[in-house]
Amino acid sequence: MAHVDATLRPSQGSRPLRLPNDDSSNGWSAILPPRTPRPALQGEVVADWLVLGAGFAGLAAARRLAELRPHAHIVVVDAGTVGNNASGRNSGFAIDMPHNIGSSLEELRQAAHYQALLTAGLSELEQLVGQHRIDCQWRRAGKYHCAVSPAAERTLQHHVDELRALGAAHELLDRNALAARLGTRYFAAGLYTPGTVLLNPAALCRGLADALPANVTLHEQTPVQRLDLSGGKVVAHTPQGSVRAPQLLLAANGFAQQLGLFGSAWGAETFPLVTFGSLTAPLTPEQRSRLGAPEGWGVTPASAVTGATLRYTDDHRILVRQGFEYAPQFRVSPAVRERVRREHAAVFAARFPQLADVALEHFWEGSIAITRNGAPRWGRLAPQVHGVAGCNGAGVVKFTALGALAADLALGQDHPLLAHALALGGPTRMPPQPFMGLGVRAYIAREKWLGRAEV
Repeated sequence: MAHVDATLRPSQGSRPLRLPNDDSSNGWSAILPPRTPRPALQGEVVADWLVLGAGFAGLAAARRLAELRPHAHIVVVDAGTVGNNASGRNSGFAIDMPHNIGSSLEELRQAAHYQALLTAGLSELEQLVGQHRIDCQWRRAGKYHCAVSPAAERTLQHHVDELRALGAAHELLDRNALAARLGTRYFAAGLYTPGTVLLNPAALCRGLADALPANVTLHEQTPVQRLDLSGGKVVAHTPQGSVRAPQLLLAANGFAQQLGLFGSAWGAETFPLVTFGSLTAPLTPEQRSRLGAPEGWGVTPASAVTGATLRYTDDHRILVRQGFEYAPQFRVSPAVRERVRREHAAVFAARFPQLADVALEHFWEGSIAITRNGAPRWGRLAPQVHGVAGCNGAGVVKFTALGALAADLALGQDHPLLAHALALGGPTRMPPQPFMGLGVRAYIAREKWLGRAEV
């Protein structure tokens, strides 16, 4: 790519950047002990590498850079706090298998590439959790992919065919078998795969940040307000200082477009969705007996847009994650939040009528970046910039692997998984606004109508 001089031109007013809505509402963080964030960056700092973003991709990239260049100084900055950023707000599934892959030879080849990356990413996380004794409720419990309606139930058979083609272990369960394991009779059928790990994502992010190598300096609550790429250097300007480095590794997912990088092309490849989560208080022993006292489990819906993701955690809480909103401003209104909060209460009541006395104690929103064809933006983005964006959800394992491999690629370090990452390709272009917004909203509305029986 030719020389790039990317400078954010702040909008008028007191808030030049639309920063992540990383408030204190995240239930996964709220149930953890208090944590003191790393100090915000102050003054002018010179580093060998700058990593922008301290989610799963950024932490993995910083670790790999530090391991391969033990004498280099690596600086990581994040606009929010670790565990309260987007990575700490997901549903807590470390998924080991690609899904919705299709059955053609080309689709199966792509699935094999994803499979290799997911296997490596999960193994890396498992090793780090054990080595550093990260307390994040890490447990290989598998997951249940569940359908409510007959139409969605038929799609499960397609997934069975995919899993057989990949040689993956699986079990197709009916309503009675699911009720015995989950404590709800709401689902007509479910497809169980055993390899997924369930966890508290905020606790995992905290633990990974605390275990960074000594040559990595993390600065939280340090939004980058302007990014200059000129003269062979990267300069990131923050509220109280700046970082100058020869190279940038960008791991800010959908928020990267806030920095004005690459003109309209970046924004034309990804679009942001806001997602929502709710979490109960721990169930009492008597309430657990009404549920059937199952072990912890995780459910993903056959309809990703309308269905609900559910968790029963090791500390006896129930998670509800349901609802997507197209949010080009990275925000939703208070009215939308209240509507979704009510919808979560209805979802919970429909699935667990025996727990009518259990309230949803926490409610929060998060964000994901979506690409049109599901492929991430990954690799070399400019002469001084490597990175990864476009998580498309399910990013705990996938972005751990791609973040580390972005560091390998940036350093010219050969790695057997690079071929798999490169084979994923890149995102296809979105139409320009306002057509993109119209198209995304129309697609979501259509999927909500088609999947209305899965709510």
